[in-house]
Amino acid sequence: MAFLSFFGRVLFVSVFILSAWQEFQDFGEDGGAAAKSLSPKFHTASKHFTTRTGLKVPDFEIKIAVAAVIAFKGVGGLLFIFGSTIGATLLLVQQAFVTPILYDFYNYDLDKAEFAQLFVKFTQNLALFGALLFFIGMKNSLPRRTIKKKVATKSKTN
Repeated sequence: MAFLSFFGRVLFVSVFILSAWQEFQDFGEDGGAAAKSLSPKFHTASKHFTTRTGLKVPDFEIKIAVAAVIAFKGVGGLLFIFGSTIGATLLLVQQAFVTPILYDFYNYDLDKAEFAQLFVKFTQNLALFGALLFFIGMKNSLPRRTIKKKVATKSKTN
């Protein structure tokens, strides 16, 4: 059973590690294709956030955000393989940051083709988010092993 759990974690995390590797290979000077696709969507999301809350999103280079996402995917994925809740938390933070920005189906009309494609990808990432929450919840609900002390038995005297 332990092997199946390990193998399942390896399969689950392969999505994150392979995409982190691909983004790392493409990173370059400007952050690569990930930065190019994230930049306009991030600016749109920050405008919506500023409009709705009145708080200004600080300015920073998108390639720094892409580098952080790559690091969270890579390190979080490797830690998750070995059953670490820290790894699952890193992946959870990455998903919480990237999912609503990249898959902004809410900016499109229902009859547009982009809406359906983005909505499907958004719900897939929500499923990954839910699986990570489930893993963290299960890890925290399992009782910790306690070391049992051997009780010395007294010999009976008659």
